[in-house]
Amino acid sequence: MSPRTDHLPDHTAADRPWSVETAGIESIADEHRHGTASELFWVWLGANIGVVGIVYGAVLTTLGLNVWQGAAAAIVGSVVSFVLVGVLGVAGKWGGAPMLGLSRIPFGRKGNLAPTLVSWISLLGWETLTAVIAAYALLALLTTVWHVPATAPWMLVSLLAVSVAALLLGRLGHATIVAVQRFVTWTFGLLTMAVLPWLVMSTHWTAVLAIHPGSWLAFVGGTGIVAASTGISWTNLAADYTRYLPRRERGAAIVGWTTLGSAAPLVVLIIVGILLSSTVDGLATSTDPIAAIGAVLPAWLAVPYLLAAIGGLLAQLVMGLYSSGLNLLALGVRMRRSRTVVIDGAVILLAGVYIMVVQADFSGFLVSFVQLLACGVATWAAVCIVDMALRRGYDRACLESSELTQATHPALRVVNPAVRLPALVSWLAGTIIGLLFTASPLFTGPLAVGIFAESSLGYLLGFAVSAALYAVLSRDLLRQRPVAQPADAAQREETANKA
Repeated sequence: MSPRTDHLPDHTAADRPWSVETAGIESIADEHRHGTASELFWVWLGANIGVVGIVYGAVLTTLGLNVWQGAAAAIVGSVVSFVLVGVLGVAGKWGGAPMLGLSRIPFGRKGNLAPTLVSWISLLGWETLTAVIAAYALLALLTTVWHVPATAPWMLVSLLAVSVAALLLGRLGHATIVAVQRFVTWTFGLLTMAVLPWLVMSTHWTAVLAIHPGSWLAFVGGTGIVAASTGISWTNLAADYTRYLPRRERGAAIVGWTTLGSAAPLVVLIIVGILLSSTVDGLATSTDPIAAIGAVLPAWLAVPYLLAAIGGLLAQLVMGLYSSGLNLLALGVRMRRSRTVVIDGAVILLAGVYIMVVQADFSGFLVSFVQLLACGVATWAAVCIVDMALRRGYDRACLESSELTQATHPALRVVNPAVRLPALVSWLAGTIIGLLFTASPLFTGPLAVGIFAESSLGYLLGFAVSAALYAVLSRDLLRQRPVAQPADAAQREETANKA
């Protein structure tokens, strides 16, 4: 006899493409899991195939790196950072809950509020930047095809169109996003691949190959910038796209498909950006990088290029909106998940209007701001990864106990309070130390001297501090970790034995 499930929503039926996903941040039961790890390849490929990756390559050249150093920084930075995304994605398979819902396990219900707030603000920042760039690309497309003037009203129309499209897809939820990402990969990915040869052909090879190698410090700094701008900025979304996967899916497959799908397009785009910087002046600091890149293309390639840019950016925006809505639920907002995206959409729209119409240079401030928030996101990820290593598995009982203030953990037989100080102290300590060693246009810590003044290593130092400190403060978890089967399977076996 199987346990009663008539009180549970049928997430298998609800999580279908083009229907509204009904699940919030609760754990998805085993009987409602579906999908395979290989679908993550399409999810992350679609999220990282946007031409904005070209700008990261241009940034590397401003550090004095030559093409070979830049390529190495692109490979190391993107691969290592997305391995972290893949590892955190395994937690989604374990617990069946989104990323910031799972982090209630190490942090406690109330202790999790602070890192969740940082995560939500960081997502809002990246979403706003993505929406603005996509709106510029849409306006350029309208101008190219229908000769629409680049005036403030048309800027607003473009921003509104991008925001509404992202809201509609983000509201539908997980299964729709997975389907859309596959479409984005094939359609806009092929368009991107068609455009890249022309960008490479415009390269001034003599100038590129004449660049002398930069210092090892510049290489380390470039690698850190790539990691912070790519994988680190996605860590707080990792489990959102793995929580429906069945427990039988291998963790190594989750890590592998996530890393391959993300790093493969990024490495290519970053290298193209390095080459293109010899042709496009000021690409790394341009307020409209899409237009700057498109200026070197022939007229007949303008439409495919702009379509590819819009599609890739919209895919990133939809994923961010969906996950930031889940973050709001983790913050305690009492709304359906499908409605939380409206809050984010309104904020993005208002901030986008301010950047595009009122004060264009505000985008520089916003970039620096979200880079600083990367320190808080990285140190949070460090705590979660160490917690995963210590517990070696999450189950529904872990999540249920994290919702209560003084509940005895049924698997670990320990009290999980509303605030778990080991995680919170480790996160705060790593974040503070990381900021003290961080140098940015918006804020420079008092200890950001020497190697830290130019290398952007502050968040990496904070990551190491948080990981080491949490490993020491929570070493008792090694003795307390569960040895039994996951809660759902154990309950089914017990019910069957009783029957």
